[in-house]
Amino acid sequence: MKDRIIVSAAPHLHDRTNIPMVMWNVVIALVPALVAAVWFWGWKSLWLTLLGAFSAVAAEALVQKFRKLPVSVADGSAFLTGMLLSYNISVGAPFWLPMVGSVFAIIIGKQVFGGLGNNPVNPALLGRAFLLASWPTLMTDKWVPALNRAVKDGHYALSGMNDLSLIAADSLQTAFPKVHALLTTSATPLKVAQTLRDTTWISSLSPDQVANKAVSLSVFENLFDLTTLKSLFAGNIGGCIGEVSVFALLLGAAWLIYKNIIDWRVPSFYIGTVFVIAFLFGGIPGSSYSIGLPFFHIFSGGLMLGAFFMATDYTTTPLTKKGRIIFGIGCGLLTMVIRLVGGYPEGVSYSILFMNVMTPLIDRLTMPRAFGEARK
Repeated sequence: MKDRIIVSAAPHLHDRTNIPMVMWNVVIALVPALVAAVWFWGWKSLWLTLLGAFSAVAAEALVQKFRKLPVSVADGSAFLTGMLLSYNISVGAPFWLPMVGSVFAIIIGKQVFGGLGNNPVNPALLGRAFLLASWPTLMTDKWVPALNRAVKDGHYALSGMNDLSLIAADSLQTAFPKVHALLTTSATPLKVAQTLRDTTWISSLSPDQVANKAVSLSVFENLFDLTTLKSLFAGNIGGCIGEVSVFALLLGAAWLIYKNIIDWRVPSFYIGTVFVIAFLFGGIPGSSYSIGLPFFHIFSGGLMLGAFFMATDYTTTPLTKKGRIIFGIGCGLLTMVIRLVGGYPEGVSYSILFMNVMTPLIDRLTMPRAFGEARK
């Protein structure tokens, strides 16, 4: 008996990839970052993440029940949204914060638009923006030091950003270790860099130090040395739950690339654009160039988390290869504009959200013409 020929509409190429497989593989890829968070900050990191994830699952199930739709929480998309939202808050946040953010992300960022595949922006990032606008203090000031994992070697333990005035008034010899200690005890690296870059910081120096601005410039440049970069790469710094350990995030990213779940173009051009702009414009007038400066911007903040796990979302990123390149460059450009000239030290979330909105236009401009279509 001859084989049947099945005639159907496009697409004609199929594989075994489905939504649950993609979503749960991304969850698996995020586990190393969660392990690192527990290592540096304790079990509260895990509880906050689980609260956010299961709150998102509950919110999606309730909305789908209310709309009389099949409950699809088993596909992992809601769990992933809650997990990513929790990764964008500090371990010092109260337990209710990831729950509120996850519910907002699911209901307003996803279900209002019709559910999975219809949301115009990344729901987790929209939830983070909501939390930042509603409770800015909880989102920006509740940084927690690592649990007995801080860089030692005689470094000072400082209490917060106000101690930058002590660094400014200190001698050149003791200012360097204090800057490193500040990274591992409270403030985020980007906030430290922003404060040191701010020209008003120089006004807190003593008169003889103002006369010798090399002191302030040297402290700024010292922020990008090998000791700092090691702490940034490992995760021994202040920051949000899922963003601090570059090593852990790269392990997860390698898994996603190996499984062919994400396209390399968006993260590569995103990170590459940040590198180039930091190389050209990341310093302050009068400072000498440091090779560590671009790596500082790449390893700091939520860049790795955003580039590999949020900017690669299927629904909110361009379909075409050229479009993904444009998307990645746009994210990198906006991130560095916010970091270098904006009042907020981090720009990853807002840059991705802005480029999400631009995705339909990018697709329209880069979509190839169908075969036989007349040139316009």
